[in-house]
Amino acid sequence: MTTAEEQRLLARIDEDLLLRVCTALVRATGQNPPGEEAATVAVLDAVGRELGLTVETTTVEPGRDNISLSVGNGTGPGLLLLGHTDVVPVGAGWTTDPYGAEIRDGRIYGRGATDMKGGLAAAVAALAALRDVELSGPVELAAVVDEEETGKGIRAFVRDNTRSYAACITAEPTDLQTIIAARGDSYLRVAVHGRAVHAGNAAAGANAIYGATAIITEIERLHAELAADPHPLLGPATWSVGQINGGTGGSIVPAECVVVADRRLLPGESPAAVLDNLRDRVAALHLEDRGLTVDLDMPMEMPPFETPADAELVEITEAARRDAGGPDVPLAGWGAACDGGYVDRDLGIPVVILGPGSVAHQAHRADESVPIAELTIAARAYLLAAVRLLG
Repeated sequence: MTTAEEQRLLARIDEDLLLRVCTALVRATGQNPPGEEAATVAVLDAVGRELGLTVETTTVEPGRDNISLSVGNGTGPGLLLLGHTDVVPVGAGWTTDPYGAEIRDGRIYGRGATDMKGGLAAAVAALAALRDVELSGPVELAAVVDEEETGKGIRAFVRDNTRSYAACITAEPTDLQTIIAARGDSYLRVAVHGRAVHAGNAAAGANAIYGATAIITEIERLHAELAADPHPLLGPATWSVGQINGGTGGSIVPAECVVVADRRLLPGESPAAVLDNLRDRVAALHLEDRGLTVDLDMPMEMPPFETPADAELVEITEAARRDAGGPDVPLAGWGAACDGGYVDRDLGIPVVILGPGSVAHQAHRADESVPIAELTIAARAYLLAAVRLLG
């Protein structure tokens, strides 16, 4: 139940502002690759200054800045609202302008509307409503670059952070369900090196594609083994080969083949241990007996996290979500990965995920959209969580 003071603060959520910010964010570019977040950052910068929020930008690499909007002068640990400014490429199949921010049937359409410009807009609306509210610590929206690719933005954020936070709510799309655990993700690159010869004398060469095929079969076997040990909220860890590239022509024994695989991580799993395990399994194939060598590396890893259901952050966020008008759904896990895992691992801060829109049914697809009503509920939930955590 909300108090009279909380009701007064909730009345300060400006739905016109919320709609204006969300449509402006959707109309900005942000495709990654190649890393076009600057237009989205510019919108947040302008809106933050217009609203009198504290605005800070930090350059991660040329043309790609992390941005922070915050309110509050409290000196205690604050609340971190976490988001990202990049979106996946537009892709094909759209029936509406992917940057048009068309409003139709109570939804805003456009690339990133759900993942996750709706969440960013809701966080901005909550910050605006919290101006001049006395809290024990600040409330900060950190919107970072490169979440959809290699996590350059969040890695820079946790590396350089000097602030103290009591908790983190990641505003990714969860259908307004409180998520207390998320799988991590990693990409593994397997490069097989052989020896090229004329295909008419194939026995004199060393076929890198054959070696890669043996490794892919081993990865498939690993995936099946993991299915036997699921996490209660997240299911099993998984392997998936997503890319293979090798050879130069049909009449040439291929000297090179590269395989890229996705490995989803469960809480408690170490990305380094996953890499070592694959290295051991590849070594057991004895590909050197075929004249092949193999290089393995992990160009991207995003940590998993799990926050206990009885943690203060979980209890407060879940109550705030329900009091804000959220649906009657239980605590849950998330099969996707997000930047919150870095905050949990590297800053030691408890994390939940809560945001408008659906990662399962809207994100990363044509005609992406977010319900306007969910933006309002999310903004109300962030406000209530901040007041109750820092009041």
